[in-house]
Amino acid sequence: MTDLVVRRLLIDLAEPIAARWNGGDAFRSAFFNALSMSFPVGEQYFMDSVRAGLKALPEESRLPLSAEVQGFVGQEATHRRIHALFNGHLEKLGFNNVLERRASKRIRDNAHLDVRLHVAATAATEHLTAMFADWMFRHPEALQGAEPRLQTLWMWHASEEEEHCSTAFDVYRALGGSEQWRLRLLHYITWTFAADITRQTVRNLWHDGSLFKWSTWKSAFTLLFAKDGMVRGNVATWRAYKAPTFHPRQQDISMSLQWLQDNRERYTVVGQAA
Repeated sequence: MTDLVVRRLLIDLAEPIAARWNGGDAFRSAFFNALSMSFPVGEQYFMDSVRAGLKALPEESRLPLSAEVQGFVGQEATHRRIHALFNGHLEKLGFNNVLERRASKRIRDNAHLDVRLHVAATAATEHLTAMFADWMFRHPEALQGAEPRLQTLWMWHASEEEEHCSTAFDVYRALGGSEQWRLRLLHYITWTFAADITRQTVRNLWHDGSLFKWSTWKSAFTLLFAKDGMVRGNVATWRAYKAPTFHPRQQDISMSLQWLQDNRERYTVVGQAA
């Protein structure tokens, strides 16, 4: 268990953003835009799944987790709102969020499944996002050249993803979820997430007019598949989730906590789990 603080980010998202807001780099901008396009529907799904999981627990198991779930929901609701504002600027620039519609349909089609599967899917996704968040702290060049308010947005989000990375996992364990389905959902979510982000990134690049440029794919390789790229450099961390003894709190989140400590002037605390 952990105390989760709900924060309001003190940045101005009323001002428009450029299509290539991430240092003028077409691929980095398109890729991070695709991530943002996935967040509002994804964050809502995470909130709904974890709340439903908590509700399904007997009272004696529910009480120790209720405050943490409340904090988790508060953080995810704030992420959803901020990225909806960010995505609104992308929509004005003509970017078509096909990912959101596809994900929404998939969620509707699977709504009837056992709540434990939804919580397991959330836990697996939280592992991926925490994994990428930690990578971003180790690789500030991923946001090099982006204006400060947008760097703040992404680093704040990364910090909180690491901070609440164990909530869904703990609820799944409390529900008596099996190891078999925990690992099945990791593979399913990894494949689905990668496919969704890839398709949306390609669409974004097509709209930007940079899909077939050599510089675009050189940047893609550097960001994702270089020796310590976002994908290649996280294989061991991804595999760590498969260990029977794994728990998200085994991961080192000191860099995210330090960022939150060093950047207190960039947010206000609006709530905290008791």
